[in-house]
Amino acid sequence: MKIYEELRARGLIAQVTDENEIRELVNNGKAVFYIGFDPTADSLHVGHCMALCLMRRLQQAGNRPVVLIGGGTGYIGDPSGRTDMRAMMTPETIQHNVECFKKQMERFIEFGPDKAIMVNNADWLLKLNYIELLREVGACFSVNNMLRAECYKQRMEKGLSFLEFNYMIMQSYDFYHLYKTYGCNMQFGGDDQWSNMLGGTELIRKKLGKDAFAMTITLLMNSEGKKMGKTANGAVWLDPNKTSPFEFYQYWRNVDDADVIKCIRLLTFIPIEEIEEMEKWDGSRVNELKEILAFELTALVHGREEAEKAKQASRALFSGEGDDANMPTTEISPEDAAAGLGIIELMKRCGLVTSNGEARRLIEQGGVTLNGEKVTGIDRAVTPDELREGVKIRKGKKVFHKAVLK
Repeated sequence: MKIYEELRARGLIAQVTDENEIRELVNNGKAVFYIGFDPTADSLHVGHCMALCLMRRLQQAGNRPVVLIGGGTGYIGDPSGRTDMRAMMTPETIQHNVECFKKQMERFIEFGPDKAIMVNNADWLLKLNYIELLREVGACFSVNNMLRAECYKQRMEKGLSFLEFNYMIMQSYDFYHLYKTYGCNMQFGGDDQWSNMLGGTELIRKKLGKDAFAMTITLLMNSEGKKMGKTANGAVWLDPNKTSPFEFYQYWRNVDDADVIKCIRLLTFIPIEEIEEMEKWDGSRVNELKEILAFELTALVHGREEAEKAKQASRALFSGEGDDANMPTTEISPEDAAAGLGIIELMKRCGLVTSNGEARRLIEQGGVTLNGEKVTGIDRAVTPDELREGVKIRKGKKVFHKAVLK
């Protein structure tokens, strides 16, 4: 199966322009394609995994990725999918985030001569002359058409700043610049980016003629990815200092039963033929599927050794097998433990809650267990002897933590 057909089979492609040309470029390794990443944090999260895996698949098929960091558009902020305006970042923050991104991306794609390249749109957007931009680029856009775009319509009631209104023009200019400078002939993005991406394709053709060879493709990337990227506790990060390999593994180990095969298709490199066989497994093997998904993705992001540790720690929780030594652990000093540590304070020390009220609600709702026993009252205290043996805390069904005596 060729790469374009594989992307189709995995359910990645939502919309395309010029499908025959796109198939030809991609299948013959002639695509120079870009995907954009806004540097709004110092780590990528699981919502980016689909884009990262896509770049890896396409590079393995001979195509060249261009990683576009939105250091310039980061000064504005993409209004897509938002009901409020993004906070603007300082240049120092943006540069720090860019450096963090590249380290994480190197686990997925290979950078270097004739390999993947990383560019920052601050390098050209911040140099633009406003009047020149209005005359050369602004004249190519219809305000009426822009206001029909979904990314703008959903903001009109609460107010759309003129700053954000320019985002489509900036993103379109990115593709125009990459086309001229690097021969970038294709752009990929999530299905919520369709209007912005079409703007880039049209700008190239209006500025360089109808025969300019620029293609657009959108994936089920942002709609699925954004759903994947958030949990009740916030984002699941690729940085192990923000989300440990164990927590990362647990996130995927606990996906909904209905989503596990879809995630395997979209995010792992297991051959399609094997996945089709997995689809025939009966429901009693769903946990096996979840282990496969969790292991494959943890290995991809953190390495196989960390994935194996996380799997063993997870099995120790769910079946009593395996080693729980790699479970996220908080050490409690003997002084703090001497008089007995209350369950609420212990949960706060372990980072499981941010306030007394949150802990109290969880306990009252029956959502906290200690060593497998439900905590029935907020007056429960943990003794030094218990901490010496190690106390396993479970919050809800999916969050596990261990507290031990230092």
